[in-house]
Amino acid sequence: MLQIESLTFRYNRRAAPVLKGVDMELKDGEIGILLGKNGSGKTTLFKNILGICTPLGGFILFDGANLLKMSKRERAGKIAYVPQHIQFGALSVFDSVLMGRVSRFGVKAGKEDYAIVESVLADMQLENYAARNVEMLSGGERQKAAFARALAQEPKLLVFDEPTGNLDIANEQLIMDEAKKLARDRNISILSSLHDLNQAMCFGDRFFFMKDGIVKYAGTKEQFTEAIIHDVFDSDVRIIEHEGEKIILGGNKNAN
Repeated sequence: MLQIESLTFRYNRRAAPVLKGVDMELKDGEIGILLGKNGSGKTTLFKNILGICTPLGGFILFDGANLLKMSKRERAGKIAYVPQHIQFGALSVFDSVLMGRVSRFGVKAGKEDYAIVESVLADMQLENYAARNVEMLSGGERQKAAFARALAQEPKLLVFDEPTGNLDIANEQLIMDEAKKLARDRNISILSSLHDLNQAMCFGDRFFFMKDGIVKYAGTKEQFTEAIIHDVFDSDVRIIEHEGEKIILGGNKNAN
């Protein structure tokens, strides 16, 4: 379980705080979605969870252990990250995905590592791309390779920063389906940011609406109300129900 308590952060002494006391909790096997306008603190929160930034105060606990006191290797054994802007280097797709196993094998990969990479490539429909230079792939294909690398890492927590931004509809659905399968079958927690509110409702279990450096609203789909969306995004929307599911009309262009 991921627990964040009273987390504060600023980028330098003279800068205003970006995170002003973030509190949130995500259980094992849950998919949590961060929502909020640009500048609300979503990416900065990710950076603190991943150890890229060091908070001024507060706690980040995972399964009861303090993430802030873990080494990079220890943290990599628990958390995988799929960034919005992906950099691989001049590697084949297979070797790029294999890099996700480094925290497991250390110096040299073994048979189990290769078998896991082959399985992940099959799941992500990337077998035919295994020998290609990953830098020669399309943006969507690189996104799938990044997700495959994260899966190969066998994390307990998977952090997504806009995972479907470069994908077509078919590959977007593939990523979402594989992520849900990962959470349900392996009891892995997923924390993701998304722009599209309707997509968020379909994908997530718990939702964290960030505004002005805090999680202002948190909970299930019941948090998706016209009043909350207006408050967080300063955008007027209309919510209707169709076959028992909420649909948000309008406003998604400002939900970023």
